[in-house]
Amino acid sequence: MSDAAAVLEPAALFSTLDPCAGLLLAISGGPDSIALLHLAAAWRKEAQTPPVLAAATVDHGLRPGSAQEAEAVGAWCQSLGVAHKILVWTGDKPTTGIQARARRARYHLLFTHMVDIGAAALVTAHHADDQWETVMMRLARGSGIAGLSGMSRDQAFPGGRLVRPLLHAPKATLVDYCRRHGLAYFDDPSNEDPRFARTGWRQLAPSLHRLGLTRARAALLASRAEKCDRALAWSARRFGADVQISTESNVYDLSSATDAPQAIVEYFLRDAVFKAAGAPPARLERLESLAGRLLEALQAGVELRATLGGCTVTLNRRRRLKLALEPQRKRGG
Repeated sequence: MSDAAAVLEPAALFSTLDPCAGLLLAISGGPDSIALLHLAAAWRKEAQTPPVLAAATVDHGLRPGSAQEAEAVGAWCQSLGVAHKILVWTGDKPTTGIQARARRARYHLLFTHMVDIGAAALVTAHHADDQWETVMMRLARGSGIAGLSGMSRDQAFPGGRLVRPLLHAPKATLVDYCRRHGLAYFDDPSNEDPRFARTGWRQLAPSLHRLGLTRARAALLASRAEKCDRALAWSARRFGADVQISTESNVYDLSSATDAPQAIVEYFLRDAVFKAAGAPPARLERLESLAGRLLEALQAGVELRATLGGCTVTLNRRRRLKLALEPQRKRGG
């Protein structure tokens, strides 16, 4: 078996997925997603318990011909016996932050459809080049450990999972797979659009690879960062359980936490805000700042009042910390 064939061996790619559960494949029509479609169909053919596969294509409506491409993808899916749905991003389109807004809309449409059809997981075709670009972009932004862990291969969400079985495969390997099997696909011109940050990183990739910032090194960095992130999250959960006051909601006794490491306090605060508000704080800088101020207040034995992620955060002189939702008119900070 060649190296490329081993990387794209269907049974290994989808080994973490339950064949008894329905899967929704996100198929854009590019070579990576077309490879995913055919590899999933090959897995279904070989599996002792054939999985139920469905596919969806998001038509963002951002360029001419996108609707026709989505229809062609639907025909390719139908030819493999995979049910297909076109999901259309309707309404006014943004003039700035297009890729970020389109990404949010895409995932909203895909996860909604996943739930509607009763699928257990959304499967995307993110590959090693995507992971490299993600890690480099987050490194350039000064991301924390969680950000440097990149994209997870298998990620749990309310109501399902997001799985990226091709995350270890270079894009060139997926393009070669399509060409060797005579598979048609579309090239998205936005991948070369200089307005988008990923395009710049894509153009820099050959030079940075020569300097040692290769896909393999980025994957190693992401893997090590993920281990650290999991360790910090585990420690913060134990910390939170130890300081939780069981008789009161979202109240914590931090009298024994004056020497706690700031990183643990940051993860604890993130979890506490999520528990109180239903979402984590949006900005890492604000989380870091408040964790530092909280530790200073704990050591000095003084009060503290602040806001974070839609919550008021109050520390009294007895070192009890309370989180409460901000009034509706003030929330969103």
